[in-house]
Order: sequence, then C-alpha cells, then structure tokens
Amino acid sequence: MSGLLWIIIVGFVAGIIARLISPGPNNPSGFILTTVLGIVGAFLATLIGQAVGHYGPNQGAGFVTATIGALVVLFIWNRLVARRVISDPGSK
Repeated sequence: MSGLLWIIIVGFVAGIIARLISPGPNNPSGFILTTVLGIVGAFLATLIGQAVGHYGPNQGAGFVTATIGALVVLFIWNRLVARRVISDPGSK
C-alpha cells in the first residue's frame, strides 16, 4: 500500500514538473488532468523499471524517472491532441 501511495505522490510532483518543463499550446489544462498524467507517467516509469530489473517488486520510480515518464505521457498526449484523435478539454 505504501508503494502505491509513493507512486501517486511522486506522480503528482512529476506531473507538475513535466508541465513546467514542456509548456505548449496542447498541454493539458487544469490541475486534475496534469496530476493524472503525472501519475500515469510515474506508473509507466515504475512498470518499465520493474520490467528491466531496475526496481524491485515493491519499489516505485524515483522523482527523476517519474518526471521522464510524465514527459513521455505528456508528449503522447500532445501528439494525440495535435492529430485530433482526442480533444483537449482545456480548449474552448
């Protein structure tokens, strides 16, 4: 349970940092969506890290790796919005 809580907290911070690092017109707007994308990035980083043996079964991604994961998720989000596969809830 503490591993899951750690991933959520790290993902929250990673999402905010990723949002600050890669500003752009297609960024997800809103606090909740940015947080969710950061948490997804942290989960992605944790799963990949565990798959390659960098993290143990009960370890989560660190801040740097989670931020990189959040940047990857943010990049995918931007590409999907740019191709109009999904709509940006922040656009009017």
